[in-house]
Amino acid sequence: MILLTGATGTVGGLTARLLRGTEPVRLLTRDPGRAANLAGPQAEVVGGDFEDPAGLRRALAGVRSALLVTVDPLTHAHDENFLTAARAAGVRHVVKVTTLSVTEPEATDLVTEWHRENERLLRTSGLTWTLLRPRAFMSNTLGWARAIREDGEVRAPHGGTATAAVDPSDIAEVAVRALTDPAEHAGRTHALTGPESVTPVRQTEILSELLRRPLTFVELTEDQVLQGLLRRYPAPVARALVESAARGRAGTKGRVEPTVTDLLGRPARSYRAWAAEHLAAFRA
Repeated sequence: MILLTGATGTVGGLTARLLRGTEPVRLLTRDPGRAANLAGPQAEVVGGDFEDPAGLRRALAGVRSALLVTVDPLTHAHDENFLTAARAAGVRHVVKVTTLSVTEPEATDLVTEWHRENERLLRTSGLTWTLLRPRAFMSNTLGWARAIREDGEVRAPHGGTATAAVDPSDIAEVAVRALTDPAEHAGRTHALTGPESVTPVRQTEILSELLRRPLTFVELTEDQVLQGLLRRYPAPVARALVESAARGRAGTKGRVEPTVTDLLGRPARSYRAWAAEHLAAFRA
């Protein structure tokens, strides 16, 4: 049995779809109704919360491998509770999604430090582990969709800063490999990027070409970005995200890693390929 957390999120949901019908899977989510479309003959959806240790132990019963995705940078309790429950349940292998920024000494923002500590918790847990360290998700640009549909604009900071963003479906494919073949991936860290480094301005051009309509890139100031983030996140998290984005101007996020190709035997998917697949979200 494989257990997936974050089944209603990006990587967890894609991983669930890839595993569907291949072997027994249990999907852990706070809202089982949102994951109902992922249920099936070999896919069980269970309700659970990282703040409920007893519920985690029940969900992990009979599980051999688990995908761990946590999202609250203001606490390490979610990872601690999950790993404690996994040990008690006899789970053998945990695949954890963090971020490639943990490898950069100059990255000291709250979110990156949170990921570093979560990695340490897993490495010292006594469980076998695999760390997936993606660069920014290509799907983050779905946040532009409304402004593109309504105004023909992309509003973002640092338009000339290139990032080797990765298609989440590539992350999910690597996750499946690690979950189903723990012996091959135990104790390994996988740096996951796209096949090229692309700026927001170039992403805007690609979307314009695919949509066959003109789009305008509007450069936001850091303060404008911060004000927008404060409407969605607690202040410490919003400030950390702004700090992380600004750090990319030094070129640290543009490095392309060969890991996806090495593990999957094919090139990493390009931003153009991702955008073409999700074009409906951007259409007026």
